[in-house]
Amino acid sequence: MPTTATRLNVFTESVIRGMSRLATRHQAINLAQGFPDFDPPEELLVALERATRGPYHQYAVTWGAPRFREALARKIQHFSGLSVDPEKNLVVTCGSTEAMMVAMMTACNPGDKVIVFSPFYENYAADAILSGAIPIYVPLHPPDFKYTLSELEKAFAQGPKAIVVCNPSNPTGKVFTREELIEIGRLAEKHDAFVITDEVYEHIIYAPHRHVHFATLPGMAERTITCNSLSKTYSITGWRLGYVHAIPEVIAQARKVHDFLTVGAAAPLQEAAVAGLEMPDSYYAELTDIYAAKRSLFLEYIRQTGLPFTEPEGAYYVLLDISSLGLGSDSAAAEWFVREVGVAGVPGSSFFREPVNHLIRFHFAKREETLHQAGERLLRLRDRLSTASPSTSA
Repeated sequence: MPTTATRLNVFTESVIRGMSRLATRHQAINLAQGFPDFDPPEELLVALERATRGPYHQYAVTWGAPRFREALARKIQHFSGLSVDPEKNLVVTCGSTEAMMVAMMTACNPGDKVIVFSPFYENYAADAILSGAIPIYVPLHPPDFKYTLSELEKAFAQGPKAIVVCNPSNPTGKVFTREELIEIGRLAEKHDAFVITDEVYEHIIYAPHRHVHFATLPGMAERTITCNSLSKTYSITGWRLGYVHAIPEVIAQARKVHDFLTVGAAAPLQEAAVAGLEMPDSYYAELTDIYAAKRSLFLEYIRQTGLPFTEPEGAYYVLLDISSLGLGSDSAAAEWFVREVGVAGVPGSSFFREPVNHLIRFHFAKREETLHQAGERLLRLRDRLSTASPSTSA
């Protein structure tokens, strides 16, 4: 038989989704794949039921149903201050996963280079490779996961076509400061590169940190391709509604890519999601408070285990340092956590270009009772820390 494409040999299937399947198999609490175990707002559920009875069962406009794009434009403009034309500045995608691929294929030709900060959400490197681009990795250094200017300048000196910025960051929870973003923008302008941003956690930020929309920075609107989704903000990860926001010249090309990738996002779900986009400001303030409370609850359990961890500034992920448990590699440790502790996380090595094998990522987008259950199970690690020798095998 003929051989398959060689570009597929340099990455694996999603480690995150693989850990979800393992969690299901062992009936573990799934803190691996970042989806809630609670319902979206009631307004969305009512709108969804109404949409299933309406005339929304055939193709919507390929780049997004007009009513959805109009509501989306109002929402973006309200929070960013940018002027958004729903006819010229938006293309609706099947989740931010497609949005990122559309952005990458719109920005890059085969052979172009793309800067990716490490650690990174696992899709970014795969998106670049599938687009025929070549990733250049720039490390974010723990514990605060800051880049060094010299390393970033060295990467830009290689002539990249784009840089990917996830803000707030998955998996670290880092929120880039305005000063950091301006510095990135200055280099992007100097080297004439696109800035592809993933801003799906824009409303999950913990004080005193603040989200800065990259496109609002001076001179950055022309070169920013913003990717986002409704999944995290409205707890509808299964609806797969995302979007790309950019200047008209970029969106005109992005629509071509989107059209031939997926044709369009689900029409009934676009109609129902308008109810979310029209939520009052109080909804977003409450969302922040809810996740701040979940963070406090879960991190208190982590503190009691005695294991080091990162305290997220945004998003809903925690990187736990499991090196003192004597469990071998992070992949072996993650499987041990599922089997023996009953809690599923993601081995940190799946997010790093560097040889990092001592971290596991957990998320806390769960009901309080689920977090209490997971926390009580994680407290069993205290016994292991007090009795296990470093040579104990997983």
